This record gives sequence, structure tokens and C-alpha cells, in this order.
Amino acid sequence: IKYPEARVIVLDDNINTFEHVVKCLKKIIPGMTEEKGWELATKIDSTGAAEVWSGPLEQAELYHHQLASEGLTMAPIERC
Repeated sequence: IKYPEARVIVLDDNINTFEHVVKCLKKIIPGMTEEKGWELATKIDSTGAAEVWSGPLEQAELYHHQLASEGLTMAPIERC
């Protein structure tokens, strides 16, 4: 049985600072490093969005909710 997988995508906005994005990613996404957080924050800023995590749908929904509750602008969960 193949379990549903999903992607968690953070969108660029004019509200959140790079520091806040990095802090939230480190707090919520397992294994997220400061360096990877800054890479993702830079990608979000320069391209408008970045996938910050992908994996089982249930975990994706949890991380999506937690990041959104920290004030990050989230794309709808994308199943893959």
C-alpha cells in the first residue's frame, strides 16, 4: 500500500522577515538546520515559494498547520 505523500510549500510575503522564517522552519521541520533554513528563506524571497518538507500527508498537514499558525504564508498542501 502506498500512503499519500504531500509537499509543504511556504510562499513569499511582505510580512515575515528572513529571521522569522528561519526560526519557524528550525522549530517545526525535523532536522532543519540554520543553514538550510536560510537557503530556503532566500529561495522563498527570490522565487516566490519553496518546498520546505515533503513526505507522508498526515505529517505534511501537521507541519503546514504549525507553520501557518506561526504566521507564515502557506500554499495549499500539494499531494505528490
